[in-house]
Amino acid sequence: MSYLAGKIVLSVSAGAPNNGKGRQSTETPVKKAHIRGKTYPYVSAQAFRRWWRDTMAALGAEPSPVERVGKAQGKAQKATSKGDPIMYADDDLFGYMRTSAKAKDNKDGTTVRDSPLMVGTFLSVEPARPTIDFGVMARGVEEPVLHFHEFYTADLAAPFLLDLPRVGTFTLPGPNGSGRANYLSEQSALRIAEAAQMGATTCVFRGQPALRLPLEVRRERVAVLLDALAELTGGAKKALHYGDRVPTLIAMLPMAGGVNPLGFVIDGAEEEPYGLRVRAQALRDELTAWHGEWEAPVRLGWRSGFREQMRKEVEADLADLIDDGQIVIDHPRSTLLSLAQEIRDGRHDAWFDDPAR
Repeated sequence: MSYLAGKIVLSVSAGAPNNGKGRQSTETPVKKAHIRGKTYPYVSAQAFRRWWRDTMAALGAEPSPVERVGKAQGKAQKATSKGDPIMYADDDLFGYMRTSAKAKDNKDGTTVRDSPLMVGTFLSVEPARPTIDFGVMARGVEEPVLHFHEFYTADLAAPFLLDLPRVGTFTLPGPNGSGRANYLSEQSALRIAEAAQMGATTCVFRGQPALRLPLEVRRERVAVLLDALAELTGGAKKALHYGDRVPTLIAMLPMAGGVNPLGFVIDGAEEEPYGLRVRAQALRDELTAWHGEWEAPVRLGWRSGFREQMRKEVEADLADLIDDGQIVIDHPRSTLLSLAQEIRDGRHDAWFDDPAR
């Protein structure tokens, strides 16, 4: 197996975790999509990845420094991280694009690290119309100032996929500059020297020459990523609409290829009655269809008190697979931390290499 596929559910209760662009200076809407005439609030993948990245830093992972350029009026403004995936785990796991006319890494002055971690948009599983609230600033002013914002209650769901062999693996240009000149270049002498000091070795990765960090470093980076998801924090308007951002429900399984079979296992009903669905038969069908392409167990983290009746029904419908150890159900935090520890202990080292075909 070489991919960790999953789906995450966040439960938002009277919250505004991700704001959209205001139409007026005193009005702050939440992000929302309009689908078939109905409104679906959402949290963007960029926002969620920011929460995940910041939580990693809060747990002690040194974040890549960020540099802002182009402050002058009329010039393009941009902010980029250090762009050093060898020294910084977040540059490795979340990727970056760094463009500079002075860059020496390749001909167009751009260095790129594709993200091994892919995350979808956290879209509400059912239509939900945000509520418009308003506040008043009347302290010390003769004429009170009104300000407006939106909030909502909804369950949001999104898939994710982690390409484990690419963690800590950086491709180089091939002979005569052929191949995808991505991640590192032959001119990146400083980075390559840093990698050598960390025990990196050269290899051929998916048909390209590459530099690969030691396995223990790659294990730790994946483990820290899972640790951070287990106690995720973040979101806008926490002073007024504080909410727990730890996943309410999460499903994960290792896959041999980059396919996520959980899309229709956890979703929302398209017609009334709307709401979150966890479909046991859909999971059975997917596991059968992908026989030989996944590795047991399917890890299902489900917080107590969330959709209790549905959980009882799912456990009853999947009782045989649970008894056989094909599916394990626990708290999301326990599920994530136990998998992180298994990875640290080297129990899943085979995941860090592409399976033989």
